[in-house]
Amino acid sequence: MALIRWNPYREMDRFFNTLYGAENENINTCWTPAVDIYEADENFVITAALPGLAQSDITVNVENNVLTISGERHLENSETKDKYSRVEQMYGSFSRSFTLPNTVDVEKIEATMAKGVLKVTLPKSEQSKARTIEVKYH
Repeated sequence: MALIRWNPYREMDRFFNTLYGAENENINTCWTPAVDIYEADENFVITAALPGLAQSDITVNVENNVLTISGERHLENSETKDKYSRVEQMYGSFSRSFTLPNTVDVEKIEATMAKGVLKVTLPKSEQSKARTIEVKYH
């Protein structure tokens, strides 16, 4: 699976928007949710930490063997005084994309959300699952 490359300039933009963008609360910043990927016997699993997001805020899409998790978090709990700003949570849109191996059965992908964690289950296709072949003696 492919991971998105870290972009240090995006981090600088987030810092300066938070520091100097206090007067304009409509500034839309980017954030990148933490994602874990692991392989089990029957499937691959992607989990993403998305606390505070509702099901309607999240989209999971598969196109051309690329899985994309995207959504938007809305600004909460901000305070602006004089020339400083405090933002408790990152907000704005996000998108994470992963190139799927050919062994994933894209028709059976499932996504569930519980306690702020999105879990995307990517079942392996039948022909790609490991199996033991019996050796027959003649």
